Amino acid sequence: MSISAAFFAQAQDVSVIRNTIDVYSNAPNVGSAKFNAMGGSNGALGGDANSLLTNPAGLGVAISGEISGTLSVTNNKNTSSYAGSSYGYSINKGDLGNLGAVMTFQLMTESAWKFINIGVNYSNQSVENYIETPGNNNLVYDFPDGGSSSFGRHAYDRYGYLSKTSFGVGANYNNSFYLGAGLNFLNTSIDQSDTAIFNSLADGSSEYFSKQNTPFTEKANGFSASLGVIGKLSPNFRVGASLETPTFWDIDRGYNYYNDPISGDDFGTENRKLTTPMKATVSAAFIASKSFALNVDYTLGLTRPKYKVYGDAETELNDFFKDHYKNLSELKIGAEYRIKQFRLRGGYSYASSPIDALTVKGRYNNDGSITENQSYSNLILNDRNALSFGLGYDFRSFYIDASYQNISSKYSNPFLYGEVNNNYEAGYYSPNRLISSDASAVSDVKNIRNNFFLTFGWKF
Repeated sequence: MSISAAFFAQAQDVSVIRNTIDVYSNAPNVGSAKFNAMGGSNGALGGDANSLLTNPAGLGVAISGEISGTLSVTNNKNTSSYAGSSYGYSINKGDLGNLGAVMTFQLMTESAWKFINIGVNYSNQSVENYIETPGNNNLVYDFPDGGSSSFGRHAYDRYGYLSKTSFGVGANYNNSFYLGAGLNFLNTSIDQSDTAIFNSLADGSSEYFSKQNTPFTEKANGFSASLGVIGKLSPNFRVGASLETPTFWDIDRGYNYYNDPISGDDFGTENRKLTTPMKATVSAAFIASKSFALNVDYTLGLTRPKYKVYGDAETELNDFFKDHYKNLSELKIGAEYRIKQFRLRGGYSYASSPIDALTVKGRYNNDGSITENQSYSNLILNDRNALSFGLGYDFRSFYIDASYQNISSKYSNPFLYGEVNNNYEAGYYSPNRLISSDASAVSDVKNIRNNFFLTFGWKF
């Protein structure tokens, strides 16, 4: 399949597509150190507030009250390789990653309903991401004023946060069947830029260019709801299922734009409505004894991202997702082994690529020539692997847990495409100069995220 010209004609193309999938369609999944150590897999185990991240029925499994707080230290490193050179850049962040609490209410009746429990969970994660790509002296652009420059560097720069606050209730029926429901409130703030640097062949001076409609900012809030069930097949086996509705986002945008090289920059605002995919999760757990437990979750996206149409931009984005978006598919496996008060945990998760194979109509080669109709199986984003492990110690009423998580992904990163017609459209610009490019440069990006979590908790 190929990307239509309309896709790359959008000034906000790659940034908006990446953010739609990577931020808005990917709710924060940061839980306690235990949850993260087990790969985020607890859909059939439940028992604490992090159940609201996978299956709210897990709230009904709890038999005592609990409150916990988790500190997170994250490292996000992108290495972008192009034309025989590489740039690596790391972002380190420390923050409050998770807060969770469960209140249990034992029903002192002869009814088969044993507990009605209430839970709240707050997850927060940084969405900062910086991809800087080295230049190529063989890529030479001729400017409208007659000057020529070679490509110096390019950068996508995004910073901000994504948070999710969930409230839920879970019920325990005869210690064998559990029901749950949750309401989720999401917030995000994004600042995004798309910048290229070109070096004059005449005097070697450098000039910075921002793409049309960038930099831009977005502040948004979203809402979703979830339902779940867990059933005991035997004392050792449990199965679970949950459904989360689409997330309905209300996005306020502000962006820089230009009309022509004489009038210079201006600033515009707009509002967008986005619906991100509905998700279903099925789970299974094996509890060999009080010493060992294993859980497997499989999540499938049932719909695709869709913007409410106000104009051509939303129509083109929807057309892209209709033609090229693949439904989410994610597998998570987690295990815990207990040795008296000690806890040993490990996990693995895999998320499939969210985008089909794509073909760009023109790609710059290292020598500056152009190859037409170049196909990529991993353009913009790709599949993701995560490994994790952790330790914990239970002081009876109090506990402390720690975990480490490594997430890796490799993908092809397109940039520089932007056609300029009648002195505006989607190219790169400075106050008095415009760049029009009918081909893309494509770098290879390796993303590695190393995350550390420390949880302090109290059971009552």
